[in-house]
Amino acid sequence: MLTATDPQAEAAAAVIAAAAPDVLVLTGIDYDHGLAALSAFAVRIAEQGIEYPYHFSLRPNTGWMTPLDLDGDGRLGGPGDAQGWGRFAGEGGMAVLSRLPLETAAAQDYSRFLWADLPDALLPPDMGAEAMAVQRLSTTGHWAVPVILPDGGRLTLLVWHATPPVFDGPEDRNGRRNHDEVAFWTALLDGRLPFAAPAPPFVLLGDSNLDPADGEGRREAIQALLADPRMQDPAPRSEGGAEAAGQGGVNAGHRGDPALDTADWPDEPGRPGNMRVDLVLPSSDLRVLETGVFWPPLGAPLAEEARAASRHRLVWVRVELP
Repeated sequence: MLTATDPQAEAAAAVIAAAAPDVLVLTGIDYDHGLAALSAFAVRIAEQGIEYPYHFSLRPNTGWMTPLDLDGDGRLGGPGDAQGWGRFAGEGGMAVLSRLPLETAAAQDYSRFLWADLPDALLPPDMGAEAMAVQRLSTTGHWAVPVILPDGGRLTLLVWHATPPVFDGPEDRNGRRNHDEVAFWTALLDGRLPFAAPAPPFVLLGDSNLDPADGEGRREAIQALLADPRMQDPAPRSEGGAEAAGQGGVNAGHRGDPALDTADWPDEPGRPGNMRVDLVLPSSDLRVLETGVFWPPLGAPLAEEARAASRHRLVWVRVELP
């Protein structure tokens, strides 16, 4: 980040500058206590033409070690024994960059909420009492971050990054946790958790790591979230996603609209292919003006930068505030 020599960081900065969002949520960015990496990345973006003076991040659960053998491999201290899978503390965290002020003192961090305390939690059948007493629900984090609007009002960002519902065994630990990380938001809005329900206007956004129509995973919670009348799914689309899915492979068997895809995974047999896993869901009181997924078709400007930036594509929604 500091040397401006990393191709992925430079490509991501170019994509962000081209999209020029007022508020941006990043997932998969390593956390450090002084936010040095995030600040350096903001400089990379500024050199591409857009400045984000307001930065926010909290320590994620990734790499936050527990004293237990959570993954059952007979050893302690491995990446699977952390609250969220991670080889070091802070690996693959989340962050917010904003052109508008953030009310950081009022931000809510739900990331220490225990999985066992979620109403109707789908806990793994082999999860013991010791694990239930320490295992947090959030793989990375669940946050509520207020943005201060020009008229003095607030827009709350509800941010999360869930575990993939794979890389486990017949106990389906990751599939169950992925489901419940999504279900957390419905329970929060319902007032069924020991936290105040966020008032609108809000935007729920992040990486669900679960396609509502395709691939592995338990889809009940994500389908319920997308149908929740308290928010709206503007279904951002791209021409590049539809084009990429048309190249065949496992994508040919997908049921979802490929123009809605947001992640470009390998499409050979046994791999997931392209999926819709990154969401931006404004509350129902916000008027949606435009939406999109930054996935240009081959040969278009910034198509190569979008590919080099991440296997995920930037999802954007423009709203008119109430």
